Amino acid sequence: MIHIEQIRPELTWRLRRQVLYPEQMLHEMEMEEDNHALHFAAFLDNNVVGVISLFAKGDDYQFRKFAVDESVQGKGIGKQMLAYVTDFARTNGAKRLWCNARVTAISFYINAGFQHTGQLFTRHGFDYEILEKDLTL
Repeated sequence: MIHIEQIRPELTWRLRRQVLYPEQMLHEMEMEEDNHALHFAAFLDNNVVGVISLFAKGDDYQFRKFAVDESVQGKGIGKQMLAYVTDFARTNGAKRLWCNARVTAISFYINAGFQHTGQLFTRHGFDYEILEKDLTL
């Protein structure tokens, strides 16, 4: 069973690199924006197996750098983490939650109630679509 809790930004870097950017150096995982975000981790047997960072601009919340350890993917951890940050954002007054979803992960987000925006772009060799969820419904 996992538990999710808020963590310091630097505790996201190892898994962020391992899952999302394996070709980069650990120190490259730090983002200036990390200091203006909330960071959460899923723990399994005291090990960090999932990370996600949440950025608020008024009632508009974006999550970024969402990663689940490959060894536990497909076990519902990402789904639980996404539900957790969705509830957290809603509780804190968010009206909209959105992300830049890698095209390879779009079906995961659609299954979680996110909607296509049709806004597509490519960054650092990855294709993305902005997906959003109305939290006022």
